[in-house]
Amino acid sequence: MMDMFFPPGASEHAYAIDRIVDWVHILMFVLFIGWGAFFTYVLFRFRAGKNPKANYHGTGGKASKYIEVAIAVAEVVLLIGFSIPLWAERVNEFPQESDAVVVRVVAQQFAWNMWYPGADGRFGAASPELINEETNPVGLDRTDEAAKDDITTINQLYLPKGKPAIIHISSKDVIHSFNLPHMRVKQDAVPGLSIPLWFVPTKTTEEMREQMRGIDRYKEKADEFMYELACAQLCGNSHYSMRGFLTVMTPDDYQAWLDEEASLLGGSDEDAFWN
Repeated sequence: MMDMFFPPGASEHAYAIDRIVDWVHILMFVLFIGWGAFFTYVLFRFRAGKNPKANYHGTGGKASKYIEVAIAVAEVVLLIGFSIPLWAERVNEFPQESDAVVVRVVAQQFAWNMWYPGADGRFGAASPELINEETNPVGLDRTDEAAKDDITTINQLYLPKGKPAIIHISSKDVIHSFNLPHMRVKQDAVPGLSIPLWFVPTKTTEEMREQMRGIDRYKEKADEFMYELACAQLCGNSHYSMRGFLTVMTPDDYQAWLDEEASLLGGSDEDAFWN
């Protein structure tokens, strides 16, 4: 039902999120119609013209009790049948990092810094004293063996299709919010904390473009489509410009991108960062 209002989902859990939202809106719609009809009935049934003398005994019957019980049951079903299992899966059942792509995303006013561990699979040391906003925004210590092959990009996140992605989110300054609408993930970036989330991309960027070419409201701009990474928390006077992009690739294309980025590490930090 809500598919007409949401952007197309592109992760394994997107369908489950959408279905929860569907059922919540259905319940709210039923309540809106039901209570609206009851309120209208009461306005006419107990209007002053028909009831000139106040009646302090109220109405009888057990209909209201049955309705309240039905609403409570519906809410319990939504909570226990849908929300809690999905929460447990997304929060407690993280995949093994050895089976996933692991990325650190460091937010700042007003950009997203992406940090990959490189071929050795280990994140290198970093220090605030080494931060250079133009060439080393995460403060990587390139003298550390584990840091020598680490890859950083700005506002550009790259992931392979079909493999779990674990994103560790942090912030250098104020609270931001990492939001990928098509992946149905959103998580605050809080200074002093590293908060993980995970998802599995199911459609490459090109596959989503092809899908959008068949949807009337998207087809005019389908060729230019990119998964957008937005900041969903007001974070300062240039909050509007804190915009990044996710590119989902085939596994082979993703590996080719990693190899290309690794080859740039032989040059300057600036070359590796901006490319």
